[in-house]
Order: sequence, then structure tokens, then C-alpha cells
Amino acid sequence: MATVLDYATFDKGRHQLTLGIRAIPMAAWIEPDDRTVRQLNEKTRLLAERHADVFDALDGSEAAQAECLAYLRANLLTHHPGHPGLAVPVTGAAPLDLAGRMVQEDLLLMERREAGWVLIAASLCFPARWRLSDKIGKPMAGIHEPVPGFNDRLARPVDRFFDQVSPEQPYLRANWSVIDDPTLFQPTGHGRGLHDASITPANAPDRLHVRVERQTFVSLPQCRVLVFGIKTIVDPITILDPHPALAASLAATIRDMPDDMARYKSMAPFRDALLGYLDGVSS
Repeated sequence: MATVLDYATFDKGRHQLTLGIRAIPMAAWIEPDDRTVRQLNEKTRLLAERHADVFDALDGSEAAQAECLAYLRANLLTHHPGHPGLAVPVTGAAPLDLAGRMVQEDLLLMERREAGWVLIAASLCFPARWRLSDKIGKPMAGIHEPVPGFNDRLARPVDRFFDQVSPEQPYLRANWSVIDDPTLFQPTGHGRGLHDASITPANAPDRLHVRVERQTFVSLPQCRVLVFGIKTIVDPITILDPHPALAASLAATIRDMPDDMARYKSMAPFRDALLGYLDGVSS
């Protein structure tokens, strides 16, 4: 089973706002694991109970959605023929809605327009404290406007990277945070700054979790719309207990993190308690 340790980009011990992109084989674009059935069931529930919150698409995106569905299904048949998502019907809803039900990954479609790469459709069941309704139809700069430093340092490199992504070569990066709520569907909560005295170094093992996004990028062959995949992995902070060096690296990264980024990641309320716990693990 994949864990957050497989994507621990905080192992350098310093805060970095970088792309961190690497090429992966096509067989690794979709990553099934022991959580697949549970997460697919959760997607089914969310799409039934909160469809407007987790799926949206601009008019005119239908052809790209259909190509994404066919492209994803072909990949599963080739590389993961026993995947439970292959049992999902291919009719009865918007194509990207159906594609999103097949895999753990949330699927976001980005199209190159005059304003840049614009979000034209998304099946987003596991948002990390942002709302799809706030982002649909926006370019990358607008989507990432709340992220400290993104538009100054990464907006142009991201656009240039998207421009060169091909259908034959998927790419991977990872994003991490420490959270006090393991729920996968979190449309709100960014920017919390008030201290939470209820979280202490002593109870941090029960209260805190590491959340990682395994982010993938591949271009659709015909329409050249980019598919941005987000697989979410959440593990208790105690997964670091057998890894004191990694706990020390995470502590160093958090100490090196600017205050505005700690607030954006909503770690400010328990930052001191988290550091106290990590220092205990690493000592």
C-alpha cells in the first residue's frame, strides 16, 4: 500500500517552493493500492450526496471529457486489467464524472487558452481545503493566487511545463501538509491562524496526520488538453515514529517555512505542538 513516506518531499530539511517534477512510466500514471475500493466508495457517496461540490465542467469541454474517459479506460485495461474501476459503466453521466469514479485520483482538465492553462472540467472529490466552484474557469495564476509566492516564482515555469507535456510521457510531483483532520473531502479550512491549545505534543499522535497529494500530468493525444491527476494519501503522524531522521527533516522544514506559508497550510494553530512531537521522535 502506498503511504505518505513514498512521497516525503520534506526529506531535504528545508522549505522549498519548487515544481519537483519527474518523468514516470505510463504504467505508473494511475497508482492503485489497498485503499482503492474504500476511496472509490467514498467518491460514489460524495457524487451522490454533494455532486455540485465535487463535479463541474465548462460548456464546450465535452469532447475533452470523452477523450479523457477513453484514454483512462484504455490505460487501466493495459496496465491494471483487474482494477475495480473497470466495472464503472461508461454511460449515464458526464464522461469526466464517470472517469473520476474509476480511480482514486481526482481528475482535472486544463486547456491552453489566451489567459493561460484554464481549468475547464474537474471531478474533485478530495480537495485539500479549496472549493471547485472558486476555481473552475480560471487560469493557473488565478487558481493559485492564495498560495504564497506561487505567482511570483512558479506561475510561468508551470505554464512552460504544461506546454511541453506529451501524451506519451506522464510526469509526477508530490505536495504535502500536516493536518488535524484526516477527512479526504475538505473544501474549506485554508489560512487558519488562531492557536489551538487543545493540540499538544502529548496528544499529537492522536490528533495530527500527514496528507500527501501524488500529482500527475499527461496530455490527451487528440485535443491536447492536460489531465492533472491528484491521488490523496493520509496517514497518522505516527507513521514517522520508526523514522527519526525523517521526523527531524520534517521539523527542520517546518522551522524553515515562512509564517505565511504555515498559515496557508493551516499548520499555524498547532505548529509548536507538532514541532514538540517531532523533536521527541527524532531525539
